[in-house]
Amino acid sequence: MSSNGQAAVERPVPELLALPRRLYARVESLAQPAWTPWHRHPWGQLSYAIKGVLTVTTAEGSYVAPPQRAVWIAADVAHQVRSSSGAEMRSLYVSAEAAPYVGSQCRVVAVSALFRELIKTFSGFAREYDEAGPEGRLVSVMLDQLRTAPEVGLSLPAPQDGRLRLLCEALAANPSDDRTLAQWSRVLGASEKTLSRAFLRDTQLTFRSWRQRLRLISALERLERGVAVTEVALDCGYNSPSAFIAAFRRQFGATPGAFALGA
Repeated sequence: MSSNGQAAVERPVPELLALPRRLYARVESLAQPAWTPWHRHPWGQLSYAIKGVLTVTTAEGSYVAPPQRAVWIAADVAHQVRSSSGAEMRSLYVSAEAAPYVGSQCRVVAVSALFRELIKTFSGFAREYDEAGPEGRLVSVMLDQLRTAPEVGLSLPAPQDGRLRLLCEALAANPSDDRTLAQWSRVLGASEKTLSRAFLRDTQLTFRSWRQRLRLISALERLERGVAVTEVALDCGYNSPSAFIAAFRRQFGATPGAFALGA
């Protein structure tokens, strides 16, 4: 069930044995919230939506992208993709030889206005476009844009410790839960100090920083849908809109209102 109460539907994974070209576009309009089964493929993928918010989950954590961002999924990394209602997906599959990054790390990258328009244009190309002509040259420009796209902090690392996984799942289901780590320690049967050390070891974030990032990320879908900032702030566990706006600006470099408008 999504944050707006709609039931999510399964989104099938394309049955591709190989890519027809070094860059291949997958275009989908999704009226309802959707999810893919866990899967992997031997090529890289830029998971992107020109409208809506998507979340890519791997064993390492979650990566969130509103329309100003995209998620790079490295080749052969098992992942699941969830998208909000009304999402307009314009994902790109990138062959191994054309992949802009080395290694298995996934990341969230910024999508410039130029890159966004290039993706929209490429999405209208024929499946087997002319690599030697203007279309192939546009693809080369797109790959250059991807190589130079700055990485941004819209990921949420997943702890490996089983106790912390239970804690994080509970917070993801209810971001406004304001129990302290000391209170959670009594629930989980471990000392606050033990949990604090494990959190830092597994996520490179303190418990407080991880929870704040979760709250801010959980706000993105509702902001993109036009829900009032005050309502989103309170639902995410903030005592006042001003505190939420200040935290949002520190994390994302823009106010919630500007972010929702595509700033």
